[in-house]
Amino acid sequence: MVEGLRRVARSAFAPLRGRDLSLHAAAITFYGAIAIVPVSLLALWLTALVVGAGRVRRLTSYATDALPASIGADRAAAALVEAGVTLTPWLAVASLLPASFYGEGLRRAFVSVARPGDERLVGWRGRLLLLPLLAPAPALVLATIAALPYTTGLVRRGGWAFVLGVVLSFLAVWLVLTPVLIWVYRVVGPGRPSWLPTALVGSFTAANLSGFLHGFVLFASFPLDLGIPFGGFDPVGAVVAVLLWLYLFHVIVLAGYSGTLALSKALAARDAVPAPTA
Repeated sequence: MVEGLRRVARSAFAPLRGRDLSLHAAAITFYGAIAIVPVSLLALWLTALVVGAGRVRRLTSYATDALPASIGADRAAAALVEAGVTLTPWLAVASLLPASFYGEGLRRAFVSVARPGDERLVGWRGRLLLLPLLAPAPALVLATIAALPYTTGLVRRGGWAFVLGVVLSFLAVWLVLTPVLIWVYRVVGPGRPSWLPTALVGSFTAANLSGFLHGFVLFASFPLDLGIPFGGFDPVGAVVAVLLWLYLFHVIVLAGYSGTLALSKALAARDAVPAPTA
């Protein structure tokens, strides 16, 4: 059984052999750092257009109040929400360009893993293929924040209610990330892996990312002096910590894409084997 698991792991990471996983993850993180605020602003703006700014403020307030104040995460999140729900149409249009950079970063990294040097206009393909995800953004945001009043209430009660609140929050984020990753692996990435392995590995990766994001919230709640390695500059330490976790987030995303390609190729090879004749 152990040997079988090793074979599976080797097959899943086969597309990454000879590739610098750390470098590709760092590249996506660079593009993601440019895009994360514009993407969040657009998602909040579209959600506010559908359900109203007041409802978005009310629902997101449960999350911002629960975020750790030691590194200013609560204030930053509240400012982001307010900027998103009050975004003007012209500012929304202006946000599209930097928001699309995330698609470029993903596409470039995926092309390097799947078929290096075999595509033109890589950046623009990634940008355009990511933008359709803005259409379901209100539904995805609402699916995440609608459960916040209940889950945060459970977390604050402590005990087994705390555990239940974390589990429900984990499930909510998992369900929201699954369709996003399926689109990213199937459409934004090259190679067009078949739907079954994309759905299976995308869902598995989404579960890992959900746990990882909850781990970041836990990490941010620790009373750590993040400015110590940077001469006491706490904002610098906080930014570096966020970038480090964002980098590790993209390591998981790339590993999931590699597993999707490997499983898709394995299933295609199995289906291509002719059935034995009598």
